[in-house]
Amino acid sequence: MDAAEIAQILKASPSEPFVRTMARLADEDPDFVAISHEDDSITRREFERRSNRLARVYAEQGVKFGDYVAVSLPNGIGFYVAFFAVLKVGAVPLPLSYRLPIAERQAIIDLAEAALLVGVNEGDHPGYAALPAGFEPDASVSDAPLPEVVSPAWKAPTSGGSTGRPKIIRAGAGAEASPAINQIVFRYTSQDTQAVVTPLYHNSALGMSVGGLLLGQHIVVMNKFDAEQTLRLIEKHKITWLMLVPTMMHRMYRVIEAGGKYDLSSIRALLHLASKCPEWLKEKWIELLGPDKILEIYGGTESVAITLITGSEWLQHRGSVGRPFVGDMKVLDAYGNDLPAGEIGEIYMKSDDGLGPAYEYVGAETRSINGWETLGDLGWMDEDGYLYISDRRVDMIVSGGANVYPAEVESAIDQHPKVLSSVVVGLPDDDLVQRVHALVEAEPGTTAQEILDFLADKIVRYKIPRSIEFIDRPLRDDSGKVRRSQMRDAAIERMKSNA
Repeated sequence: MDAAEIAQILKASPSEPFVRTMARLADEDPDFVAISHEDDSITRREFERRSNRLARVYAEQGVKFGDYVAVSLPNGIGFYVAFFAVLKVGAVPLPLSYRLPIAERQAIIDLAEAALLVGVNEGDHPGYAALPAGFEPDASVSDAPLPEVVSPAWKAPTSGGSTGRPKIIRAGAGAEASPAINQIVFRYTSQDTQAVVTPLYHNSALGMSVGGLLLGQHIVVMNKFDAEQTLRLIEKHKITWLMLVPTMMHRMYRVIEAGGKYDLSSIRALLHLASKCPEWLKEKWIELLGPDKILEIYGGTESVAITLITGSEWLQHRGSVGRPFVGDMKVLDAYGNDLPAGEIGEIYMKSDDGLGPAYEYVGAETRSINGWETLGDLGWMDEDGYLYISDRRVDMIVSGGANVYPAEVESAIDQHPKVLSSVVVGLPDDDLVQRVHALVEAEPGTTAQEILDFLADKIVRYKIPRSIEFIDRPLRDDSGKVRRSQMRDAAIERMKSNA
């Protein structure tokens, strides 16, 4: 599908504010179950009323149009109610992991100058208004509709950034859109039942499930991913559409391989993304579901351009993440020159003309050449224009589908009083694809457990190294530079020799 075809579809389906869409759906079928979570569920009418009441509370807390509101809640109905309550006062939702250590969360909310923290204990961040997890408005608060308002940005997910400093990736679009765009990008329909098994503070789960709600889907959300529970959930709710990362696909396949019997026939589409899927694993899922049910996209949170590939295409272009179908991509060398097919370089992207900017950074600068932007990923294209990723980023670690930036972890480790220097690399892992491994130069007698205990209050759990190796020599040269790839290769060799 090219830009002209996309534009034609969008023209036939005019844009509508998110809050109006949700109200319209509630009017059309008020008793339709919008979201299920564990043994709880909420209808469209109940969702509207709860989010209206909560929006009034947010306004009373001083939230104004365009303000950031941090939503730090676990997966569940409450997350979605809070998210739409933010939009109903014209503010910008800033989804955060509810497990973030206070120091890491402080850096983000300071950058955003957040007007309100939702799901955060009062007093954790002096000077910021906060409402704790589980907060419910007083029964006297009205649940009547609010005056319609369109938030200037419908989401603002965060990233640690390659510098180790947090950044906000603010959506370039306000909280209004054509529902058809979700059908184009995610290949789902209003009739789908969508499973949400990844954290809602991740951009992909947030975007796909909110898009599903706006189409009128039934959303089934899990607290956290568990392979066997996910397989049971698919069978119980007759899930037709779900998004996974390769680590999840790996764990689910191992359960099936061990003899688990689950009915997956309801699945119409399984979309995967976030990290490179091992070819053997993708083949197994193609065998399980059929090639036309397996989809993969690539594009990053910034969504400047997006590729898509079906299982059938993948069998003809093994290892590819597809061709651009929203925006455009090309591969350039270090001097900004176009590279021929088959040569590895940095991937650059450009949005379709007329669609406007896809995002805006807060706390970082866009890297671009002549209007083409890059996320720092390396790859190559074949003769047919199919893209292949060789590295997600030069140094970035993708562990279990989550991005881990070494500089951020190193910054936390180096704060330990006994640590002289550290270098963080990703080592191959059968389950996580990559695991975080730390090389540490420290005072004699320092133990790995000391460092792990220290990091528990500094960075979120998935960024904490799975292994620590002490090195008795300087890790960086006099200018502070490090040969990271060589260190990673040497660590892999040591790992193999000790196996």
